[in-house]
Amino acid sequence: MGRFNHWPAGPVMREQLDFTHIELGIINACLLWGFAFGGMTHGRIAEAYGYRFWIVTGTLASVALNWVTSFGTNLWTIAIPWGINGYVNATVWAPGIGMLAQWWHRSHRGRVMGLIGVAAGSAMLMMWLVTGWTVAEFGWRAAFRYPPLLMLPAAIALFFLVRDRPSKVGLDDLHQSGTIPSLEVAPERAYNHTAFTVYKILYTNWRFVATSHVKGLENVVRYGLTTWTPLYYFEEAGLSIETTALVTVALPVGYLTAPMVSGWISDVLLGGRRSPMIAASALISAAALIGLAVIPAENVYAGAALLFIGAFAMSLSMTSTLVVDMAGPKYAATASGILDGHGYVYAGAQAIIFALVLDTTGAPWHLVFLGMAAARILSALIAWRVKL
Repeated sequence: MGRFNHWPAGPVMREQLDFTHIELGIINACLLWGFAFGGMTHGRIAEAYGYRFWIVTGTLASVALNWVTSFGTNLWTIAIPWGINGYVNATVWAPGIGMLAQWWHRSHRGRVMGLIGVAAGSAMLMMWLVTGWTVAEFGWRAAFRYPPLLMLPAAIALFFLVRDRPSKVGLDDLHQSGTIPSLEVAPERAYNHTAFTVYKILYTNWRFVATSHVKGLENVVRYGLTTWTPLYYFEEAGLSIETTALVTVALPVGYLTAPMVSGWISDVLLGGRRSPMIAASALISAAALIGLAVIPAENVYAGAALLFIGAFAMSLSMTSTLVVDMAGPKYAATASGILDGHGYVYAGAQAIIFALVLDTTGAPWHLVFLGMAAARILSALIAWRVKL
């Protein structure tokens, strides 16, 4: 929740602070690359020092950094605290996946990961709607101050109601292994001496590395759409900020409705296979992106429908579940964090690359959407070639 508020507020920030597309891209890249670095580190730290503690600490820090960002007056006084916020906000994702992996067997993992996707999509939807209204009524600075306060009761509830693993409440822990055998010989708690052993094992597994790059290409589109479609409809269709938020709300709606569907199909109909969902996700979203490139921005109903289809298709992918299958519950947080780190490196790169395309070539928006479609087709080819 502490990072979704920037995108609906972006068009008004750009208008009032006279930012270029490149400057807005830099702010987005700082957030996303901060999240990438956080993903790379927080999972392993949480495995050593406790999932719940690390999640709550990061949540409180994210609320504070949203407030700091709200007082920014130029590019760097906004980008720097926003980038740090990306780093601390990442404490929720990989440690959260690691914690949930301790409680459910592999046969239920697709549905559990689907529920995580629904939660993330719901948070995005809530922030999209609340932020759109907040910006329209009180200005963009308020979007960084008040909607993130919703994270505080969630952090309090998690601290008092949730525990890291079954043994913390007197139950038997699950003992499951992943599909990477060499991870099983790594010491379970020797964090101070073998902090990088798990990273070495994962980075030398070619299927894990390929999956990470597929995730990166997915995030080019997921965060490309999130970053640029509000600006696209605000500028090209001439919509108000309220109407822009209503049209582009199709994104979070699509993101939250697909994960449970894909998790159920993967667990029940496909017997735990994740690859078919990854391929379907890539091809369907590529088709929707080509449609967005062709249809005029003024056709907001068709645009909203394609945004929903594209976002729904994006969330059919099972890359996050696949790497937990590979690493097993013991190192699920580290594996998820590395995967997400790759994803956000790519996500930050798209913010800069598409900004350069828009500012240096006269804002040909169709090239942006076609570039995203190409990324999805490439990810499908990698998944097929590597047989994820």
